[in-house]
Parts: sequence; C-alpha cells; structure tokens
Amino acid sequence: MAAPEKRIPTPYKFLFGGGAGCCAVLFVHPLDLMKNRMQMSGLGVRTKEHRTTFHLMVHIIRNEGLLALYNGFTAGLFRQATYTTTRLGVFTWLFDVFTVDGQTPGLSLKVGLGMVAGLCGAIVGTPAEVTWIRMTSDNRLPPEKRRNYKHVFDALIRIKREEGIKTWWRGLVPTMARFVVVNGAQLSSYTQSKQLLLETEKFREGILLHFCASMIAGFVTSVISLPVDIVKTRVQNMARINGGQTNPIPIVTGIFKSEGILAFWKGFTPYYMGIGPYTVLSFIFLEQFYRAYRKYSRD
Repeated sequence: MAAPEKRIPTPYKFLFGGGAGCCAVLFVHPLDLMKNRMQMSGLGVRTKEHRTTFHLMVHIIRNEGLLALYNGFTAGLFRQATYTTTRLGVFTWLFDVFTVDGQTPGLSLKVGLGMVAGLCGAIVGTPAEVTWIRMTSDNRLPPEKRRNYKHVFDALIRIKREEGIKTWWRGLVPTMARFVVVNGAQLSSYTQSKQLLLETEKFREGILLHFCASMIAGFVTSVISLPVDIVKTRVQNMARINGGQTNPIPIVTGIFKSEGILAFWKGFTPYYMGIGPYTVLSFIFLEQFYRAYRKYSRD
C-alpha cells in the first residue's frame, strides 16, 4: 500500500504560492508591461498610439532600450509577493477547510472560494498594483510629467508623501471586481476545458494538457475581465493632485464616448498571452515547490 502523501502546512502554501508567482513573472513581465501601455494609449482621444503589440514592442526597444521591457519589474515582484501569495494561500487553505472526508469541493464552491481568495488578494495587493501600473506606463508620458520612481518602495513612499496613503488603495473597487471576475472565470473555464480535452482521448494528465487548458481558460478570462482591468488601470494611473478622475463610472462612459466600445479590449493580445503562460508557469513552479518540500522536508 502506497504511503500517504505528505501534507504541506498552510504557511508553506502561502510561501510557495508567492514564490511561484514571482518565478512566473520573470517571463511574462514584458507582456504585462505592453498590455498596460496599450491600455493607456489614446487616453481621452479616439486614436491608436500603437497599431499592434509588435509595433509597440519595437517602439519600446528602439526608443527606450531592451531593458525597458522590464521597467517596473520590482513592482511586479512585489505584486506577486502580496497578491499571489494571499490569493493562492487563502484558496488552498479554504480548499482544505471545505474538503470533508476526502470529498473535495464541487465546481460551484471552487469558483466561490476562488472569488473570496481574489477579494483578499485585492485588498493586500492593491498598493503594489498601483505602483506597478504607474512604473510600467511612466515612459509613455512627456519627460516633464514622468514620476521617475526608482523602485517599488520609492514609489510607495512618494505616493504616500505626495498624494496621501489612501492612494495606495486607489481603484480598490475595480481591482476587487477584476480579481473576482478573473478568479471565477479562470477556474471554471480551466476545469471545463480540461475535462473536454480529456474526453477527446488525445490528452492525458501532464504538462501538455495543463498548458492547453490554461491557454483556453486564459482566452475566456481575457475576454471577460479585460474591460474591468482597463478601467482599473485608468483609475490607478490618475493622480488626484493633477485633477484626475478616480470615479470608475465617468471613466467608463468617457472611454465609450471618446475611444469607442473596442477600447475596452485594448491590449488584448499581450493580456491573453500573459494570462495563459503565467497560469501554466505559476502552477508548474508551484508543483515543483510542493514536490521539493515532500522530498526534502523532515517534518
């Protein structure tokens, strides 16, 4: 009879979740940066600052240098260390709580747990989200309007000093909405696509199955969540000291009137190409952390 699988303590699940997110963002940060830049393009006018994602990438490399694709990377790491650590840690903890006599939660309950975890992650991770959005979009501003944050902690300190500590949680409501939508859509679409792929008998459990299911789930999640993400991005990039509008409703109507309905899906390609690989990579790293703990831990 096989020995029971070693149980991983809850604190380690939080730690491994954040670590997996940090490892994944090493690869997808440039895509996130381009998504953010495209969402901010045409702000307030009906125009296309960049025709395609490739056009934007060439523009950044040519005008700012190759390393500019990693602008705001410290904020990206901080975002994973806060939001992802909380989200995955809370979800796995709740999953264990609601697993009774070996019976795991059903799909609807999993979606609900994911939404709760997303809300918790939003509350903890919004300050990092604000700094990340500002740092990744700073170079698209005229030189005299750039904030020029040195790193994420410099950004946090200056935001508190110049705009007040409440600005750390600017856009909290749309951030929570975005994370609820992402977690709900991602979990349900991943589960369903994985089941359908297995029924074709061309797939079996493994990295290929997880990759394909994650890319499908990423597409569904992107279509549903990108409009919320764009509004959140616009809110968090505004500075109250410059008279910026921070009420989501006028921002939504403003985008619709001045930029058109399709503006809500600006940056779709890098957004989708970020969510899919990020999901795959984060879970691969997470499983490796779990495997290493079970192999080397003496607990």
